Amino acid sequence: MNAPITAAAAPQSAPARDLSAFWMPFTDNRYFKAHPRLLASADGMYYRTPEGRAVLDATSGLWCVNAGHNRRPIVEAIQRQAAVMDFAPTFQLGHPLPFELAERLSRLLPAGMDRIFFTNSGSESADTALKMALAYHRARGEPGRLRLIGRQRGYHGTNFGGTSVGGIGGNRRGFAAQVWGVDHLGHTHGAAPAFSRGVTAVNTDLAGELEDLVALHGPETIAAVMVEPVAGSTGVLVPPAGYLQRLREITRKHGILLIFDEVITGFGRLGAATGAEFFGVTPDILTLAKGLTNGAAPMGAVAASRAVHDAIVEGAPPGIEFFHGYTYSGHPLSSAAGLACLQLYADEGLFGRAAALAPLWEAAAHSLADARHVIDVRNLGLVAGIELEPRPGAPGARAMDAFRRCFDDGLLIRVTGDIIALSPPLIVEEAQIHEMFGRLGQILKDVE
Repeated sequence: MNAPITAAAAPQSAPARDLSAFWMPFTDNRYFKAHPRLLASADGMYYRTPEGRAVLDATSGLWCVNAGHNRRPIVEAIQRQAAVMDFAPTFQLGHPLPFELAERLSRLLPAGMDRIFFTNSGSESADTALKMALAYHRARGEPGRLRLIGRQRGYHGTNFGGTSVGGIGGNRRGFAAQVWGVDHLGHTHGAAPAFSRGVTAVNTDLAGELEDLVALHGPETIAAVMVEPVAGSTGVLVPPAGYLQRLREITRKHGILLIFDEVITGFGRLGAATGAEFFGVTPDILTLAKGLTNGAAPMGAVAASRAVHDAIVEGAPPGIEFFHGYTYSGHPLSSAAGLACLQLYADEGLFGRAAALAPLWEAAAHSLADARHVIDVRNLGLVAGIELEPRPGAPGARAMDAFRRCFDDGLLIRVTGDIIALSPPLIVEEAQIHEMFGRLGQILKDVE
């Protein structure tokens, strides 16, 4: 594994510059541009600021750098490919790399999920999966199956389909023109007692709510149900035991497709290749991104079962079967990064490493149970959610204060509302795990 960069290699302080032109995503732009916090380089488990200060990465960048930063095999694969062919279209033409990557990727997925459609992000993967579901039912002679079912507090990116099926209020309220016919299951937050560890047994049949929606709308109107195996961006909501199995049972009973959004849970985050593998539940369609290229190049993917693919492709008249795609689907540089990344995961056994570290991670996370402001801790695999009590009249402010203080103290965390989400690169060492939670606990003592 790559060692962190040394102080001698650290970048020098960057000159002052105008920050106004870049309209930053999911950012308080006014605050940031008055108080910028910048990253200049990365290696292994660390970022460095323009001044050369090390920042321990407890969030894999943005849930994506599963193999650690600046990994040489991935960097060199991108460099080699850029010198050979920078771009090639995949509309009515092809080049070898996405075919090779699709075959290699399919070996990590549940049996039969070996038809891969490449996108450029998790948002695009979500919308592609939803289109596949609609196309599947139309191909089978059920064009009335147009309704899509998501889940409250679910996150499926920010395109119109994913925003509509997603259930995070802040992402939806400002955009009234959403996809028609969407309904939502309840979330699983609060199903287990506070400070539960891993997957817990809960008597309430939360997945059974789907039967109520089927009765309300009629199964003949419902195309698909989309859920994250573990809801990540909303604050690490772990499903109770049997929940995903029950969703699979109900969807199969009514001819509804089940879509797993594995943009976060894919590629070792839970100690397995996918959440589907970890929970032992095979969906009909599965979305991926982030860890597919270790964040080194934009890329997403949608894996469809043979049944879904063949209904759409083999059942179509001659010509284009699925009127959907992107200019950069299967981009040469991204495909090269993906192939190198999957090989790196295998060579270093990173999924198994994550599984082996999970008990230590769990114990370290729950060491914050008595920390100031903490009202819940949740964990699974190498993911943890540390929920803070909100400040009266200022939801989210306490966690954001912790985020800024952590960064200034050399620790990168992620916050959503008043929940701190931690998801380190899978190369994390035991000492770094203890450092993350120890440092966070110290910072919470000073947060009001």
